[in-house]
Amino acid sequence: MIRDLLVIVVIAITVSFLVRTFIVRSFYIPSGSMENTLQVNDRILVNQLQPQVFPLQRGDIVVFKDPGGWLPPPSAPEQSFWGQSSRALLSLVGGGEDTDEHLIKRVIGLPGDNVVCCDALGNLEINGQPINEPYIVHSETDINSASLLFDVVVPADSLWVMGDNRFNSKDSSKQQSQPGKGFVKLDSVVGRAVVVSWPMDHWALLDDYPAVFAGVD
Repeated sequence: MIRDLLVIVVIAITVSFLVRTFIVRSFYIPSGSMENTLQVNDRILVNQLQPQVFPLQRGDIVVFKDPGGWLPPPSAPEQSFWGQSSRALLSLVGGGEDTDEHLIKRVIGLPGDNVVCCDALGNLEINGQPINEPYIVHSETDINSASLLFDVVVPADSLWVMGDNRFNSKDSSKQQSQPGKGFVKLDSVVGRAVVVSWPMDHWALLDDYPAVFAGVD
């Protein structure tokens, strides 16, 4: 009886570990940079098969590791031995949530895209095609779809990403002075956010708005 129970527990832990490592991870939202699509303290599930197995599309919301200099240095939280042990166990079985050294933004430019801010109406242009973005939060005083002007061509191994809360998001447009010039390497992308899993009244599938980008070559 005890042996069977131990076997079941080991199998459950192994399956959870494999799922978390290769398929799905949980993250929580620490800031308002993706409002109103994502709220502070929302929990999301991230599909790690993109872009490792399936390609990303414009409009996808992605979680990625800090390319360098986007986030302040992490502070080490003081935790008791039992607190650290329980966190490690939760992480092992897939119950923990990743937060440090990761960001979440929406993909605007794919490799090779020319992304420009902005046209005469304040819209972003991708490969010469203006896009109307219904998901973004504008500034009360600026009609543009970004707070900084830019005209960039996305490198072959990178993405251009922006927050939905455009004027409160340290996204690609704000990181142009960094060594990576605001681009996010594809190999630093953890995966695509697919659903808000908590709290229950925020539950939603995350839209990539294909109609917004339908006219872009």
